[in-house]
Amino acid sequence: MTDVELEKENAAIAKAYKKLLKVSYQTLTKDDKKLIRSAFDVAVDAHKDQRRKSGEAYIFHPIAVATIVASEIGLDATCIAAALLHDVVEDNPNYTLDDIERLFGKTIARIVDGLTKIASLNKDMDVSAQAENFRKMLLTLNDDVRVIIIKIADRLHNMQTMESMQPDKQVKIASETLYIYAPLAHRIGLYNIKTELEDLGLKYTEPDVYNDILNKIKESKEEQDAYIRDFSKVIVDSLNNEGLNYDIKGRPKSIYSIRRKMLKQGVSFDEVYDKFAVRIIYKSDLANEKFLAWKIYSIVTDHFIPNPIRLRDWISSPKSTGYEALHITVMGPKGRWVEVQIRSERMNEIAEKGYAAHYKYKQGNQEDALDTWVDKLQEALENNEMNAVDFVEQFKLNLYSKEIFVFSPKGDLKSLPKGATPLDFAFSVHTEVGMKTRGAKVNGKLVPLSHELQSGDQVEILTSENAKPNQNWLDYATTSRARSKIKSSLKDEKKLVAEDGKELLRRKLKQLKITLDDKSINEMVVYFKLKTSLDLFYRAGVGTIDNTMLKEFANSRSNAFMTYIKSKIRKPSVAPDIDKDEITAKYDLLVFGKEEEKLDYKLSACCNPIPGDEVFGFLTINEGIKVHKKNCPNALSLQSNYAYRIMKAKWIDSSQQEFAAQITLSGIDNLGLVNNITKVISSNMHVNMKSISFQSDDGVFSGKINVIVTNNTMLKKLMDNLKKINGIDKVTRV
Repeated sequence: MTDVELEKENAAIAKAYKKLLKVSYQTLTKDDKKLIRSAFDVAVDAHKDQRRKSGEAYIFHPIAVATIVASEIGLDATCIAAALLHDVVEDNPNYTLDDIERLFGKTIARIVDGLTKIASLNKDMDVSAQAENFRKMLLTLNDDVRVIIIKIADRLHNMQTMESMQPDKQVKIASETLYIYAPLAHRIGLYNIKTELEDLGLKYTEPDVYNDILNKIKESKEEQDAYIRDFSKVIVDSLNNEGLNYDIKGRPKSIYSIRRKMLKQGVSFDEVYDKFAVRIIYKSDLANEKFLAWKIYSIVTDHFIPNPIRLRDWISSPKSTGYEALHITVMGPKGRWVEVQIRSERMNEIAEKGYAAHYKYKQGNQEDALDTWVDKLQEALENNEMNAVDFVEQFKLNLYSKEIFVFSPKGDLKSLPKGATPLDFAFSVHTEVGMKTRGAKVNGKLVPLSHELQSGDQVEILTSENAKPNQNWLDYATTSRARSKIKSSLKDEKKLVAEDGKELLRRKLKQLKITLDDKSINEMVVYFKLKTSLDLFYRAGVGTIDNTMLKEFANSRSNAFMTYIKSKIRKPSVAPDIDKDEITAKYDLLVFGKEEEKLDYKLSACCNPIPGDEVFGFLTINEGIKVHKKNCPNALSLQSNYAYRIMKAKWIDSSQQEFAAQITLSGIDNLGLVNNITKVISSNMHVNMKSISFQSDDGVFSGKINVIVTNNTMLKKLMDNLKKINGIDKVTRV
């Protein structure tokens, strides 16, 4: 670089630094400015020999990140200094974490350490490793939530300056942003940043779509501005007559949200009717905020007819992110629906700055929504039952889900994701309440555990010491907390059954002169086409593997059988010879969606899934459903960009499936007969009774029982036990 160019660059760096101090949301004291200046000097020295891909001096990046932290997020001098230093330890071996602690104290050193750890995690990797590292990244929240907030600012600046990168790198970083960082920004309440991350993500993953919508928004901007002026004219006199101090703004919907609406509703750009919202921001002291919000609501609805089902009151019940506002949709001029958002200046700051503004206005010792969320997140992270990809998917699902508000019997308000059930409510109250759930009442009426809760419902959980989770509960629970606790409980129960099964198996094999040891266990696992010894013992415990099957196994323990096993072990090494359809048919069953439907599919060549792998279905344009492993290298981009085409899929063990069956009984009526029948059914822990009905006619009775069983052996065992009851003449399966 020439001296003139160097002088110009230094002047630009100084200008960027001055802008940083000027745009800070917090009021900076002399000590604050001194701290920021020291951090700036260290950052300049550490990055003096570095340049970005675009050719500009690297120091512009930490200054830009610090500016986002200072103005858009509104954090204090400590965070601004940490943002300036965030790459120092990683990029320059002359500076250590001890140096940062010595120069700037423990807090800044801890934040820089967290950011350095995250930076080292995000190297090129497949989706499962990326997901595992996302889990690790969230664990840094335990140290300091500011680590994640500064990392989001860092990602935003990287997304804003990606033009000079290779296209494949752009797609990877953009996909990761949509997959991880936009949902996090949403959950922390950084709505403006979340919107920008989503738009930039779309810009690099689907540039044609992005540019098409952007151009159409520009073309329609003049028309939209005119429409907002017409709308404002109608209500401005009424608002002025009430002496309100307010501002009316039009806010266009983001490109990403318009694209999402187009896909979800299957419409074109012109058919998306709510491409912008009108925002009324009013000045108020804290005491009158709520009163004035409803006053403005009253004025707006005096002039425009509201849509009654589109009222959202987040002032009485703020979102768990701390967001407060009143949203109404009214029929505006020219017969068009318009969303009107009513917010005080305080609410508007919290909506735009999130965490920082929330703390600025925090009064007394009220519970902070972000702290509560971090506590819940820590609990989810401590659960190691779920694999990393499942964890990320469930986490994202809970982040993006809309909220409902329900009441406990005592009138306490609980926030749950939309689609939540009484089981989710029970586990949100306490793990023990969830585990002992026997039933639920919603608004005083008994409902099934699969009942979908609505905002305003009052939920009462009925518990019993004898109640415990069963496999069906996983179909009813939607929150990650409830699902992880249920899975953990089912696993424990399976282990208990397996322990009994192991002893049972030992005794039965002894009669067949076979010793239960590692060798015989491995042979049986292969013979019965199972995955683990736990599966073997469990099936022995529930009676799926019976005496006949064990005799067949004993007969097959010959040299021919061992040769067969060896040939099977060798065969997979010649991949082209394997007929995937044959394997699928011979082993377990692949099912799709919540209803576990059997659909036509093809196994994807990019990751070669086999029965037992964790998988998902992807709906292609020309080839129907293609099945990918959850840790497939293509999973990240598929899940980031084409979430609407992803189908839930899993391999199921046919012996573990549950089936409905009906039994009819007849015989001589006598006292206590019904009690004896229900006792026999309830004593069999592997049978779930759905309904029972009896009728008696002149001393002769007939009855019907509907049960859920896992296999035919169970049903036969139940029917045999029923036949033993005194007075029963006939037991048949319908």
